[in-house]
Amino acid sequence: MGKRDFIALIDGVHQLVKAPIVLVWDRLNTHVSRRMRDLVAERDWLTVFLLPTYSPDLNPVEWVWAHVKRSLANLAVMALDRLEALVRNRRKRLQYQPDTLDGFITGTGLALDIPTSP
Repeated sequence: MGKRDFIALIDGVHQLVKAPIVLVWDRLNTHVSRRMRDLVAERDWLTVFLLPTYSPDLNPVEWVWAHVKRSLANLAVMALDRLEALVRNRRKRLQYQPDTLDGFITGTGLALDIPTSP
């Protein structure tokens, strides 16, 4: 996924939710490039925070993958497509476990403030 793809996705979400968007990004080269900074700066409704250089403990996605990998730890699969199906299944199950997902965010030590209506 390139810079244009990221921005197209973010623009699409913004049109859908009709609200400001706040992103917390790791320092993937696509996220920190000059072109990406310029594209972000053109959108006053978009705020981006960058994680420190190496901070997997602050990234909830790392907790998600650790959870998925742990559920696959003692499995032996004979084909890559079977492994892919198992990973998709585990990720899909997480969508229906909001307490687990909230725990991944809580595990980072970061606060998730839900905006209140004025």
